[in-house]
Amino acid sequence: MAHGVVHFEIPATDPDKVADFYRQLFGWQIDKMSVGESEYWFVMSGPVDEQGAPKESGYINGGLYRRQMPDQTPVNYVDVESVDEYTNKARALGAKVVMEKTPVPGMGWFSLLADPDGNSFGVWQNDTAAG
Repeated sequence: MAHGVVHFEIPATDPDKVADFYRQLFGWQIDKMSVGESEYWFVMSGPVDEQGAPKESGYINGGLYRRQMPDQTPVNYVDVESVDEYTNKARALGAKVVMEKTPVPGMGWFSLLADPDGNSFGVWQNDTAAG
C-alpha cells in the first residue's frame, strides 16, 4: 500500500464563510451536511463519482467543521491497511493518540494522532462494514 494522503479536514470558526472562500478561490464544491446536532461541510476538490469519490488522480476530498478549540489545526489523513496496527506503531514511535479508533458508518475507520513534535494527522482504513 502506498500510504497516500486520502482526506483533509480544516477547522473553522465560521465554516460557511471559509466554505465560500474555498469555493471562490479554487472552485471546490462544498456541501453542508447535518447529522443529528453535528454539522460537516464535505469538500470535493475535483470531479467525483456517484458515491462522492474522486474520479481523477490528483484530487482528494476533505471537509470543514466548526472549530472546537482555539489551537485546532488542519489534519491530513493517510490511507493504511489497519488503523489498529498503525495507531499502535505510531504510539510506539512517540506519537500521542488524540482520538482512538472511531467508525465512520459504511465507509471506514480512523484515529487521530499527534507526531512527536505535536503535529496532528490521522490514519484511515477503508471498510464498508464499519459502524
